[in-house]
Amino acid sequence: MNLVSRKFFLRRDKIPEFLNELEDTTAPIAMSLYMPPGLSVPEIEDLIKKAGAQFIPGKISQLAANSMTGAVLFWDSVHKYVILPPFPFREKAIFAGYVAEPLRLLLNRDFRIGLILVHLGSYAVGVCEGEKLITAKVGTGLVHGRNKKGGSSQQRFQRHRQNQIQKFLDRVCVHVLERLEPHAQLLNYIAYGGPRYTILLLQKRCPFLKSFEDRVLPLLDVPSLNQKVLETAVSRLWASCIIEWREA
Repeated sequence: MNLVSRKFFLRRDKIPEFLNELEDTTAPIAMSLYMPPGLSVPEIEDLIKKAGAQFIPGKISQLAANSMTGAVLFWDSVHKYVILPPFPFREKAIFAGYVAEPLRLLLNRDFRIGLILVHLGSYAVGVCEGEKLITAKVGTGLVHGRNKKGGSSQQRFQRHRQNQIQKFLDRVCVHVLERLEPHAQLLNYIAYGGPRYTILLLQKRCPFLKSFEDRVLPLLDVPSLNQKVLETAVSRLWASCIIEWREA
């Protein structure tokens, strides 16, 4: 069987309808497989065999193994879906038929999440509970672009630019402390957004962030920051990625 895939995202308010329709589907043989993050490809392939699913593309095992939040497999002879949830599952489970209740319960929880979105020159820091922002700070800072010229002038410019970057990130760290520290004991997750290298630089200069290393969500791809981008990022945090597999 030759299967091809398409990927789409469903917001928090849209996925209940999708799950309800799936559970209402009449299929002679269907299965639901919940795979938490941290499983290896062989472990996932073993679970798939135990679930009795057939004609599963090998890409699915790799996809689930690479997911920071795990994956859910809904599978029958006609309907074939892999769902990457916005938040991780804690336990693996196999069900006969379509059982969406564990995913539904996960998405119904109003997690408290700290958001740290950073580009060199702009930032947004906030805390949301569910999809509601309860505190936020958006700002900018001076960081010159890269100089293309060579010679000693370039070296001076780069030193000056590095100093600007350090001062900018130190200022972002101050706002991270202001916004997140009062909620630190209640934060379920931290979500970062922006270029990965910039996030790594911020983490090095902001030791406070080390305390959240065990509850980091997948990195968000965001443009230069403003209030609208921050609000959009909150909505995206709750979106589930769905990959549908169909016969070619």
